[in-house]
Amino acid sequence: MQELGHWINGKMVAGTSGRTADVMNPATGEVQAKVALASKAELDAAVADAAKAQVAWGLTNPQKRARVMMAFVGLINRDMEKLAEALSREHGKTIPDAKGDVQRGLEVIEYCIGAPQLLKGEFTDSAGPGIDMYSMRQPLGVAAGITPFNFPAMIPLWKMGPALSCGNAFILKPSERDPSVPLMLAALLKEAGLPDGVLQVVNGDKESVDAILDNDTVQAVGFVGSTPIAQYIYSRGCDNGKRVQCFGGAKNHMIIMPDADMDQAADALIGAGFGAAGERCMAISVAVPVGEETADKLRDKLIPRIEKLKVAPYTAGDDVDYGPVVTAAAKQNILRLIETGVAQGADLVVDSRDFKLQGYEDGFFVGPHLFDRVTTDMDIYKQEIFGPVLSMVRAETYEEALGHAMDHEYGNGTAIFTRDGDTARDFASRINIGMVGINVPIPVPLAYHTFGGWKKSGFGDLNQHGPDAFKFYTRTKTVTSRWPSGLKEGGEFHFKAMD
Repeated sequence: MQELGHWINGKMVAGTSGRTADVMNPATGEVQAKVALASKAELDAAVADAAKAQVAWGLTNPQKRARVMMAFVGLINRDMEKLAEALSREHGKTIPDAKGDVQRGLEVIEYCIGAPQLLKGEFTDSAGPGIDMYSMRQPLGVAAGITPFNFPAMIPLWKMGPALSCGNAFILKPSERDPSVPLMLAALLKEAGLPDGVLQVVNGDKESVDAILDNDTVQAVGFVGSTPIAQYIYSRGCDNGKRVQCFGGAKNHMIIMPDADMDQAADALIGAGFGAAGERCMAISVAVPVGEETADKLRDKLIPRIEKLKVAPYTAGDDVDYGPVVTAAAKQNILRLIETGVAQGADLVVDSRDFKLQGYEDGFFVGPHLFDRVTTDMDIYKQEIFGPVLSMVRAETYEEALGHAMDHEYGNGTAIFTRDGDTARDFASRINIGMVGINVPIPVPLAYHTFGGWKKSGFGDLNQHGPDAFKFYTRTKTVTSRWPSGLKEGGEFHFKAMD
């Protein structure tokens, strides 16, 4: 059986803690590898080595750092098939979905090639008599990223790319559920020219997370995961004087107005609600049709589309709509919430609780489910299910639909489908949610904008990727400079009056 260790000082090393975690094949339910779980001592040693390596890397000019990112882009494209296959094998995503995971991370690395421009400071000539004033953006030193299972390529790339381009060393603690792709990316960065020790990949669990949060050398921490863990990391990291950004859970609403194209809206909900088995923080899990007639039309469009979804392992071909969820525990939690929805009175229109895939009965597959007449007091509405379950919450008016999205504790993403520009403009202006789609179901910003939610979906002042990332991973230093303007007479300087 394959044993996965850590990436330390430019090479794979075995763990020394004696603790490991199982890496499952979600399609079969079998253990396919063991991954080492680092101790606090291992994490602290990796940080210490990273701090030493960062000194020279931080002094490397931004253009040379950008050239490493440029080479990294080429290597990721070269190995796209290998990365996607490894990702699908451990996570369960289809191959097209896995390639999308890698691609969206790759786009941030492409953005990082612009580091020389993004790191430029400001300059004021003659701020005072003989005085110039300018600012510099300088690296923090050592930063760290704690990343989730659902995007094992994209989010590590979102974190490490800007941090390294800014001149920091970086400690990556990926999910122990699917650790292979982060380790593969580290090896590609070395091949691209990144000096040893500047990137350390330390696999682990809560012990490693706490070690990162308590290590005085680590200056900044980024996290993506559930809201309770996000709040814990944000609080403990801030208490220890670190710069922290944490992104948590979501319950994304899509409002469907009566004038919307119902076929377009239904197709959008299929992809946004069931793609990647619903294991996406930007998945649409709540459809809010406005008016009974709109709701009935939408329901009639959704049912046949959902019933035709193909659920299978990634090895079954590119026509698979989605694969298994990541663990047996995740499957059981999804099925538990579905039972809760039924018990609390929601109408289970598409019921796949008995779904079994022949030959993969031990896999973590969950069939697609559609609830109608869900109310805002139900658990399936309040909680993030993180599975292939779509809920319809009927609203009588636009204002009621808007209120549902605004009143929910999560504020990651939202969307509206309408042909009316005034309604769309009002929605975008008033909604208290970080990312908004207008006839776009999953409004994930491109790499040169920033990604981040509001309310209990995001903690911290700055978002991921885009200009915010370069602000997060640097400190601004402002210099006020004055040079003598007098003539040297008799071995002494005579200065002109400042004012």
